[in-house]
Amino acid sequence: MIRLLLVEDHTSVRRALREGLEATGEVRVMQEAATAREAIAAVEANGAESSSPDVALMDVELRDSELGAEARSGVGAAVAIRRERPRFPVVFYSIQDDDSYFREFRAAGILSHYAYVRKSNYLLPSMLVPLLKDAIAGRSFIDPEIEDRVDEVRERDATSPRALLEPNELRVVELVAQGMTNEQIAARLGLRDARAVSRTNGRIYDAWRLSESTTDEKVARARATLIYLLDRPLIWDEEGRALVPDRKQGWVPLYDDPGPKGTRE
Repeated sequence: MIRLLLVEDHTSVRRALREGLEATGEVRVMQEAATAREAIAAVEANGAESSSPDVALMDVELRDSELGAEARSGVGAAVAIRRERPRFPVVFYSIQDDDSYFREFRAAGILSHYAYVRKSNYLLPSMLVPLLKDAIAGRSFIDPEIEDRVDEVRERDATSPRALLEPNELRVVELVAQGMTNEQIAARLGLRDARAVSRTNGRIYDAWRLSESTTDEKVARARATLIYLLDRPLIWDEEGRALVPDRKQGWVPLYDDPGPKGTRE
């Protein structure tokens, strides 16, 4: 059974969505919200992930004048939620066609565990349930009518390791590169639990393939620092040498290797 956070500012639409989704027998709406602020509070109120929603179904247009500009919409709310719950799954929907909404989505850097669809195309419960399941599983989907608006994100991904990270992850690795501990990072970012930083570190290592090359946390932090500072794709061979891509689609050493001590001419 999918545990859902339903975020919709129109009461009648929210009620219809709740009734339709629960009628499928696959969804239980455990929390509802009408604003971005309420959505953020709903997730934060459940500290243990075992008692929190599995996924949110969220309208993009959720203007809330009492919040900062970064969290007045559904996209902004998702970014704020992901500070404590990295890559929390969200299915966004919208009838808006204003460039500002797509620009905000690109700037948010949301890259996985999401779907973004037009309300008119996908809002039947039978079509939403597969999207919710995909988001929970880490898969992503963009409505073909929206996809051309976010191609810029994909283009950046190919050349910049930093572009593979979401804003909260980028802020964390910036502080890691300054030598801060998880506890210090949590305090700097106003997070309630340093474990949120540890979870975010794991997402960073996965995005930069560091989980494949090391199981040592200190080494992973050092390598993440190097990738962040250089903003270049890096891998490490079995001898621990850092390699960068060359123009022939191969990998070459980042640094000249002088060989064993005393052998360099």
